[in-house]
Amino acid sequence: MDVTFILVIFALGFIGSFVSGMLGVGGSIIKYPMLLYIPPLFGLAAFTAHEVSGISAIQVFFASIAGVWAYRKGGYLNKSLIIYMGGSILIGSFIGSYGSGFLSEEGVNIVYGVLALIAAVMMFIPKKQVDDQPLHEVTFNKGLAVVLALIVGVGSGIVGAAGGFLLVPIMLVVLKIPTRMTIATSLAITFISSIGGSIGKLMTGQVDYWPALIMVVASIIAAPLGAKMGKKMNTKVLQIILAVMIGATAIKIWMDILL
Repeated sequence: MDVTFILVIFALGFIGSFVSGMLGVGGSIIKYPMLLYIPPLFGLAAFTAHEVSGISAIQVFFASIAGVWAYRKGGYLNKSLIIYMGGSILIGSFIGSYGSGFLSEEGVNIVYGVLALIAAVMMFIPKKQVDDQPLHEVTFNKGLAVVLALIVGVGSGIVGAAGGFLLVPIMLVVLKIPTRMTIATSLAITFISSIGGSIGKLMTGQVDYWPALIMVVASIIAAPLGAKMGKKMNTKVLQIILAVMIGATAIKIWMDILL
């Protein structure tokens, strides 16, 4: 393991985790394609899809903890939403991450491409303006939240994500949760999801420990910095950044799958 390897992996972890804290996602939406495509550009060996999903699962666990810690004050964490969606997504993420060991490399990439495409479409759907709603008055459909979280958990568990990139558009568009509450609460649910995802990846031997450790260190530093910036940014700008990133990632993955 040389200096170039350490610096490249740390930089990828830092960038992904900064965005993670800022936008309320686990960061895998960006780190998955970055780990697949960027290391070979520096003459490093390419990771397999299974290795990328394993590294991402462990890294998301620590990035989401750091992000939640930064949002612990301010009343943005919706405890009811965390309990209903968190329990459901934990079960789904373990099922998906364990089952991913039986999928081919292309199968894992296809699942990721489908999830990214769904998230991209949802981010561009017009949203009812609820950001001016008092946080203590926020309500949601509990049954729908549980079912959607279970589905997200299974799919995201397969690719080593914790589902934040899908949870955010679901919470904004379907459950009608205000943006800042969505960002903070999705990080907490992402953390719960990452527990099941990490256990499943470890049990099936899909984790490359050194790069995972390097990205964890980067996460602990970068995620709180991103969360701090996210609190200051205009909510519309946050939504646009996330939509563009998810859309670009979906296009890249599907170009590779189809071509």
